[in-house]
Amino acid sequence: MRIGLFATCLGDTLFPDAVKATAILLTRLGHDVVFPPGQTCCGQMHINTGYQREPVPLVRNFAEGFGDASIEAVVMPSGSCAGSVRHQHRIVADRYGDAALRAGVDAVAAKTYELSELLVDVLGVTRVGAYFPHRVTYHPTCHSLRMLRVGDKPLRLLREVEGIDLVELPGADSCCGFGGTFALKNAETSTAMLHDKTDNITATGAEVCTAGDSSCLMHIGGGLSRIRSGTRTLHLARILAATRTTPDVLTEAPV
Repeated sequence: MRIGLFATCLGDTLFPDAVKATAILLTRLGHDVVFPPGQTCCGQMHINTGYQREPVPLVRNFAEGFGDASIEAVVMPSGSCAGSVRHQHRIVADRYGDAALRAGVDAVAAKTYELSELLVDVLGVTRVGAYFPHRVTYHPTCHSLRMLRVGDKPLRLLREVEGIDLVELPGADSCCGFGGTFALKNAETSTAMLHDKTDNITATGAEVCTAGDSSCLMHIGGGLSRIRSGTRTLHLARILAATRTTPDVLTEAPV
């Protein structure tokens, strides 16, 4: 399958290893991964803060960049951005776009997936040849859980990882408190939610907390580092891309 890879803003600027791991994983599974060079932000940040007209050029750029008929599916290591493409882009196109934009948005949204969705629902795999001999707990991010409804797909993938010690996270379905600009506008509430999340993660004794969104992992990772928990955060893609022949990512310096 020819798959278009969308890096996302955080992937491009702060967490490129999650994007690289997605490409490595899909290539290892025998797929042709392409990276449209003109891609930019999906526009979610603007939409979520009430600026729905401003991201029209970003929405149009996404629809045109990934609308190539040779691209059979679009994947991104982010439930948040996948949710924006599948749900918010049509809102923007309906209100401020034109017929061509609406058609383009619909065509691309129909083939856009978060990583675990693509693997399980489209490619039909749960065992991807991963090896990760560490104690891991999984945080389901709000957009993947509530907007995309990925359900247990990430957990099904993790359970098939060789060597992993996967432990249940108490209160897993509670928000970590990030919520994009929510963490800035409601800092005290966000911090209280983060404390609950980091307490639950620490209670598992996990070496790693994983999730499908770098944004939530950035927030959680900051909280874990401030309490010197010793627990690392790592994107799901990086665990799934790890094998016996690749260096252990936990030997790297934390980011």
